[in-house]
Amino acid sequence: MSHSPIVSRRSVLTGLAAGIAVISTKGLAQSTKNMPSIPENTSAHSLASDEKFWQEIANYYDRTQGIINLEHGYWGKMAKPVQDAYIKATKMVNQQNSFYARKDFYGDVKHAIERVSQALGTEDGEIILTRNATEAVHNLIRQYQGLKPNDAILIADVDYPSFKTAMQWLEQDQAVQPVEIVLPTFANQQQIKQLYFNAFDANPNLKLMLITHVSNQHGLIIPVKEVVNEAKKRGIDVICDCAQSWGLIDYKINDLNVDWAGFNLHKWIGSPVGVGALYMRRGSLGKIAPYPGEKDPDNNKAYTRIHTATSNFAAMLAIPAALDFHQAIGEQNKQERLKYLRNIWFSEAQNLSHIEVLGGKDNASATGMSSFRLAGKTSIAEVQQLQQKLEHDFGIFTVIRKGLYSGACIRITPQVFNRADDLLQLIQALKKIR
Repeated sequence: MSHSPIVSRRSVLTGLAAGIAVISTKGLAQSTKNMPSIPENTSAHSLASDEKFWQEIANYYDRTQGIINLEHGYWGKMAKPVQDAYIKATKMVNQQNSFYARKDFYGDVKHAIERVSQALGTEDGEIILTRNATEAVHNLIRQYQGLKPNDAILIADVDYPSFKTAMQWLEQDQAVQPVEIVLPTFANQQQIKQLYFNAFDANPNLKLMLITHVSNQHGLIIPVKEVVNEAKKRGIDVICDCAQSWGLIDYKINDLNVDWAGFNLHKWIGSPVGVGALYMRRGSLGKIAPYPGEKDPDNNKAYTRIHTATSNFAAMLAIPAALDFHQAIGEQNKQERLKYLRNIWFSEAQNLSHIEVLGGKDNASATGMSSFRLAGKTSIAEVQQLQQKLEHDFGIFTVIRKGLYSGACIRITPQVFNRADDLLQLIQALKKIR
């Protein structure tokens, strides 16, 4: 009795998993062949105001219908080529199921990890994929091993609320003393550094601190490297929250000099939702215990610090496509465009007597993300009313941010596909609102 030959798993996947890699390289190049070319000798700063160029970039995205959406800090939108890669990967994973996931996924995701590592400038083995920055940072806080009773830990009001409560949980779990500093709502780099240094001086028992690279409330850049350098001199360990910074601003990991950091890829890098990363500098694993149930007696396996279990395979496979598109635009070009869009509304809003602006006071402290509120109206209820008025009376969607010592605010986060006119409409609304 004759039998049909068994089709090898590799031959089955030739047009499937292999096709994912094609989309993120040659296929993506084909999809973006009509992207506008950047004129020679044009700086990123000059390109930022070239509306024709950025409209052509916007054509690679599907625009939100029925509203001007200025809330893209929640998660970023996939460009069409990235979406295509994600859909193709989803179909392949769904079709091949565990046959693919058990046998070939780990080899494919290794490529995605290498791309993240290259983009951030890290060394091999220092990046672990997570579902988001929250998972990465929570694990770092919970599994930190360097505290003893009566040590102090440091947070700031600009930190992400969930991370602040996780740090404060250490008080009951390990009998440490939480210290919180309050940063100005409209600040420059020198003011920020001095407040951190003052906290170091006032609390010589500090052993661990959380530092936010870019605040989720109002886009303020914290001078991480300078603060971390001083902290290390004093024996203070640092966990860095980069959830909002990567892709919003252009940098490499060495620009921060941190040992541990959490990132999102689904915000400003443009991956599918549900992809983040944990950075752990080589040689730093001794102070972060493995995830409960994992083992790493030699402290040389960073991946044991996370246990994500079954995750979205297709989202991870689409990472190279997201990075390809992000880099095709240009990291510096993207940063400057977002800052330009911010300045359209922010430069006028700060001169309106009934508006209070929040964020970076100087260029080194500012990003494309900033916030505002009506002067003297800082309660959650008052800011909710403002958010609703913008949405229902002016057709502009925004979001409320909480956690600042000074009160709640409205955050404005344009993306590269937003038009300058979207921000002009915002400033017209702010002039009318009282």
